[in-house]
Amino acid sequence: MALTVTPSDLRQSVDWPANVDRAVDQLSRQDQAFGAAFPDDTTVDGRYRPRPACGDFPLGANRGWTTGFRTGLRWMAYDWSGQESFRRGAEVDVADFTRRVEDGLDTDTHDLGFLYTLSCVAADRLTDDPMARGAGLMAADRLMARICQPAGVVQAWGDLDDPAQRGRTIIDSLMNMPLLYWASEVSGRPHYASAAHRHASQLRDHIVRPDGSTFHTFYWDPSDGRPLGGATAQGHADDSCWARGQAWGVLGFALNFRYSRDDSFLTAAGRCLDYYLDHLPQDRVPYWDLVFSDGSGQPRDSSAAAIAACGLRELALHQRDRAATLSGWADRITASLVTAYSHQSQPRSDALLLHGVYDLPKLVGVDEANLWGDYFYLEALMRAARPGWLGYW
Repeated sequence: MALTVTPSDLRQSVDWPANVDRAVDQLSRQDQAFGAAFPDDTTVDGRYRPRPACGDFPLGANRGWTTGFRTGLRWMAYDWSGQESFRRGAEVDVADFTRRVEDGLDTDTHDLGFLYTLSCVAADRLTDDPMARGAGLMAADRLMARICQPAGVVQAWGDLDDPAQRGRTIIDSLMNMPLLYWASEVSGRPHYASAAHRHASQLRDHIVRPDGSTFHTFYWDPSDGRPLGGATAQGHADDSCWARGQAWGVLGFALNFRYSRDDSFLTAAGRCLDYYLDHLPQDRVPYWDLVFSDGSGQPRDSSAAAIAACGLRELALHQRDRAATLSGWADRITASLVTAYSHQSQPRSDALLLHGVYDLPKLVGVDEANLWGDYFYLEALMRAARPGWLGYW
């Protein structure tokens, strides 16, 4: 198995704090350019543009599933540097996220966890902001409303009455469960955590295949809760393994273990990790689907590598007997990102992490930077520079 490599083989000589400083400096320049406007999901030719106007949403508006990553970047940069400009920018974002959930603006999505954990929960953890806490709880209630019974899974996309989406969830949803666990912590009401545990258990049992690979998306019968089968939406094929989804499995199950202490989630994260590591190319940054490797000519997905590095660090916190090896793998992966995939290799870009893929089948954001890649790259650096740091999940 991949994890039999010894820690001494993986040790990297990298100045992690210096690389955090460089990323924060890059983020400062980006912040000055965008102000209160939100960047789009991905870059175009290496540079971010304002989020396009859409319907009633003006240019740069807070819509879609990725805006929380920008706010999370601001909170991380403030957490690291103490620069008040980052805090002020994040607080402007939190006010906007509060308005968004209060008015129900583009909130029909399971991605409320991505949106509100990294904006409002982060604000609650860092500044004890009651407005942010209230907005986070409202978002948790909206997420609870998306639970499809009797399967007990959170519906991923679309209107709850849409027959094409009813009973469908995706592996990314594991990352939205920390919002519910947090809601139980701050409210004292256990039903949020119980719902998160039920959802993660269904994914543990059905979205992870026997060999440790994962489906991107899975369906349950909305009438009786029977598991119906898996498919893909952004991977190469229904029976292949979408790289970013596999990385979501590593980090997502590990985070669900952090809150629930259910050992089966730790086992699921380990199975996902073993498959992921066993299908990496030589430089440890995966192609967009794990069916591809060196010589395939396919694009890489650097964001998957950044997510997996964070997952390795998270697992190291909970598995002391393997912590050195897990952290060593995280070092090696993150060092590869710093060396060949970061903004340092392309000075004209305003992003942090280059060479990602959003959705190759739809030819969206191919070989571009993206907001979640930037976020998890900085989180991976922060976890390396501050061992034991938990972030905001």
